[in-house]
Amino acid sequence: MFRRRIESGHWPSGSQIPTIDDLAAEFGVARATIRQSLGILSGEGLVASFRAKGTFVTEKMPQPLWCEVTTDWNGLLMNRDGATIKVLSDYPSIAAPFVQEPVGIVQPQYRYLRRLHSRNDDPYMLADIYIDGKLASKLPPASFAEETAMRLAAKLPGIKITEARQRLTIGTADVETAELLQIPLNAPICHVNRFAVDQRGRLVLMALGCYRGDVVRMDIKLR
Repeated sequence: MFRRRIESGHWPSGSQIPTIDDLAAEFGVARATIRQSLGILSGEGLVASFRAKGTFVTEKMPQPLWCEVTTDWNGLLMNRDGATIKVLSDYPSIAAPFVQEPVGIVQPQYRYLRRLHSRNDDPYMLADIYIDGKLASKLPPASFAEETAMRLAAKLPGIKITEARQRLTIGTADVETAELLQIPLNAPICHVNRFAVDQRGRLVLMALGCYRGDVVRMDIKLR
């Protein structure tokens, strides 16, 4: 509750917060509980206590790194403002992974890329990208660290994307995912799998993404 008051601006930066007695009376808990909660915020550098003066908010809570999961084709082609992509792995030819309910005709070989997406040095998505092995070599090498997965599909020479699908499920972070996304083990994550099929029915691209559960957001207009 105290953290939300700082985050929302209810307790602005530099302001004095109510006394321990006042907060204990407001929330109906023991003074020791309030003191413990404020101690946690103090340890994080969000509040500071001064003898004979009181407790003050020292800084604003960092704004959440909201990451909108786009639900339209044009949105999937756009890079996020301030986002960077780091290629962690790049294998020119591997077999397609097992995917339940695949879309299109799976090809014999794919170029595989593991990429970490960040904004302001904060990682928000880990993605495994599979691009048709015969077509991937026709893309500019720099594009693998610059373009969204669906833009890579759209830029494949001589290819027209006739079907694109996005599938979202909720899971938890394993050891490797937790380390790369800088979240606790078993923290909630959002799996977003994207598929692109060309005019011949071939599955030319798969993007198997894992978003941090604490930053992902989906906004769908219903009317």
